[in-house]
Amino acid sequence: MKEHFVFVDDEQERARVAWLYFIGGQTQQEIAQRMNITRLKVNKIIRQVRQSGQIQIHLSLPLVDCIELAEKVSARYGLMETVVVPDLHDYLDQKRVIGEAAGEMASELIGGRDMGVGIGSGRTLSFAVRSLRVRLKPESWVVGLTGGVTSGSSTNSFEVATAFARALGVECHYLTAPIYCANPESRNAILLNDELTDVLARTEIADIGLVSCGPLNSDTSLTHIRIVKDNLDSVLKLGAVGEFMGYFLDAQGRPINHFLNDSIIALPPDKLKLKPASVLVSGGLNKIPIIRAILRGGYVNRLVTNEGVARALLQGPR
Repeated sequence: MKEHFVFVDDEQERARVAWLYFIGGQTQQEIAQRMNITRLKVNKIIRQVRQSGQIQIHLSLPLVDCIELAEKVSARYGLMETVVVPDLHDYLDQKRVIGEAAGEMASELIGGRDMGVGIGSGRTLSFAVRSLRVRLKPESWVVGLTGGVTSGSSTNSFEVATAFARALGVECHYLTAPIYCANPESRNAILLNDELTDVLARTEIADIGLVSCGPLNSDTSLTHIRIVKDNLDSVLKLGAVGEFMGYFLDAQGRPINHFLNDSIIALPPDKLKLKPASVLVSGGLNKIPIIRAILRGGYVNRLVTNEGVARALLQGPR
């Protein structure tokens, strides 16, 4: 299906073509069909942009419609900053550009200072490392904000935190425990370990938190964990619309009353709320309910997402 855009002027058309081609990774034919213009025009715009010197590591051309969406979302949900990237049809490409935009934001927030950086998990966050362009001072550190899952991948909290620490040139601290324990008593027993409680305390004092979220369907790594899979029906019956750092929230952003929320080893959402900078990095239409819930709960003060999600967030009740 073709998309039709109303452009403020030719500069905006150039900006969107350039973004889709150089950052979004789409072909000239795909761009022409999407924007309802000729392939010849797309080719001409790309050639002009190349010759103008406006293509560097990132585009210096603004996308006014995305900026306007971002400002409206920030105003509606009381956020300090929102970044909105264009929609892409490819699932992984969409995650990549959201993640890379988050890396740009993180670079501005970090700015080579002495601080602690808390990192969540997920594929979108894993892409943020690609666009980090700062180094922290040696006294700084990175900490994973959640325990791990039993199946390893590049999206596990351990791997994502490690990648950030390497990119920033500092040491990394891990919550070396499963994200979910069998019950609250098991969690309390594990937290008798002083080293683990020290790391958990570090998650609270980190200056910045970069986090993601997930829907409650069979495609997510979290719902593949046996204890979650076995209790998913009861979690849904209690009104959960998604997970946020492993915590199950209802539509208003409140943690549901379920033993899994009392058996988790992760930074509590209420603690994230206290950080000077807390960034939700997430997009995709299937995540709209949980993203809205997180914003309603006031857990983050910054958001990086895509156009479709931003428009949905502006519709209906806050």
